[in-house]
Amino acid sequence: MPPRPDEQAVRERFGDLYQLVQAPIKREIERAVCGCDYGGTSWTTRREAEHVGALLALAPGRRLLEVGAGSGWPGLYLARTTGCDVTLADLPLAGLRIAAERAVADRLPGACWIVLADGAALPFGSGAFDAVSHSDVLCCLDAKLPVLRACRGVIRSGGRMVFTVIFPKPGLSSADHDRAVESGPPFVETALAYPAMLRQAGWVITDHADLTAEYAQTVRRLLREEEAHADELRGLYGEAEFSEKLAGRRRKIRVLEEGLLRRELFASTTADAPGGR
Repeated sequence: MPPRPDEQAVRERFGDLYQLVQAPIKREIERAVCGCDYGGTSWTTRREAEHVGALLALAPGRRLLEVGAGSGWPGLYLARTTGCDVTLADLPLAGLRIAAERAVADRLPGACWIVLADGAALPFGSGAFDAVSHSDVLCCLDAKLPVLRACRGVIRSGGRMVFTVIFPKPGLSSADHDRAVESGPPFVETALAYPAMLRQAGWVITDHADLTAEYAQTVRRLLREEEAHADELRGLYGEAEFSEKLAGRRRKIRVLEEGLLRRELFASTTADAPGGR
């Protein structure tokens, strides 16, 4: 069994990562792989972000909360392209500072707030938002169900939430489960399936999609780009770290090809919405 990660150490690592991914070569690779250059740390592509915006019915005057917003991808993009108001909430201050600068540079048509906040203890009132999104965040947090409950507590009746998440395929052998965990995000394991967590937190699933094949394609594109820019990336990471990063990408691709890891999208609304159950 892989060792359990330390949440504070994970948070600090993300803080360092947000600075690193602002390097010009990293942003060039991000544009080639995901179609964006916000320094994002999720696997969300531009096409996927646009689909999320449609599922959330974002438009001018709508209020979006992005939990685990990091440097602003895809929340700022959604605000810029749909005209909605956006609140970006996260804990690593480094990412939020980058997001604040990007929000100014993007000249968003709506309002934007940057809030240093734990996703499991959101400092907003009931009904503060029309929509909530988070991209591959729950698999990087231990407190998954508390985050889903906190999101339910700040959204209006009938509001919508859309998120993506990575998790090991259920029913794996112990050895395959360990391989999936080793190739996944820091808190990829979960004792409770996400549909059950959503029900417990007061949400009703309205849409559900398997994004595993697209995830695998994105990892393959990333590996190709990193191999193509190896000299520049060795200068950024150092030889040993860069070599391990490439090895990790190859392990992840094998795990995905064997079906050991999954990435899925869940869209939901409040259980008290008309037609909710």
